[in-house]
Amino acid sequence: MYTLGIDIGSTTSKCVILKDGVERVAQSIVIAGTGTDGPHRALEQALSQAGLHFEDISHTTATGYGRSRFEKADSQVSELSCHAKGVHMVFPEVRTIIDIGGQDAKAIALNDNGRMMNFVMNDKCAAGTGRFLDVMATILQLDISELEKQAALAQNPVSISNTCTVFAESEVISQLSAGANLPDLVAGICQSVAGRVAALAKRVGVKEKVCMSGGVAQNGGVREAMARELGTEILYSPDAQLMGALGAARAAYEKVKEQS
Repeated sequence: MYTLGIDIGSTTSKCVILKDGVERVAQSIVIAGTGTDGPHRALEQALSQAGLHFEDISHTTATGYGRSRFEKADSQVSELSCHAKGVHMVFPEVRTIIDIGGQDAKAIALNDNGRMMNFVMNDKCAAGTGRFLDVMATILQLDISELEKQAALAQNPVSISNTCTVFAESEVISQLSAGANLPDLVAGICQSVAGRVAALAKRVGVKEKVCMSGGVAQNGGVREAMARELGTEILYSPDAQLMGALGAARAAYEKVKEQS
């Protein structure tokens, strides 16, 4: 039996196909989110990779910002539940998830069975999200993928004190004008994101082990800053962006089993 999970975010669309609820047979990431053709491209890529037709899929579950707009879905599940399921499949020992996406940040507490017990979300402000890093990378004339490398070269990270993206942008420009070292400035930006999101995690109650998911988890500068903020190791999978889609595919499998 094949089930499909699709996570339609603000900036990317992710797809995972599972066989019998466990074996990952295909996955795709398309940099185009809700309101674009990204979800359909992600679906087509995953089906092609698996050598399947959509008719071969027993159940499709959509999650993320654009889940209600995906007409091919048989069901919809919140991204919080899907990230919990996805992370539990990869890291069953994790009890705290920190998920930083393009437009929001979430801290999720899990019980020993991987079920979500509590969460705190920031979806009202760009600070502490992927959008914040995008804005800062543009100011510094860097590709977003270069931030990790620059942060690793830092000797004395610059403190970014403003908690608002607009004011932080002005602060970074002022630091550049004052001759701040680029790696130190990038490290300060990563630290700023980590500090804001760590505060969310502390509100939900940080219990080891801790994992980061979402696109920003790929940034080693933010991961290392988060580990310092929380005083614990941060588990990370190269497939961090796919956790929501993986959990959605698992939710689809569980739905079929319930109905059978």
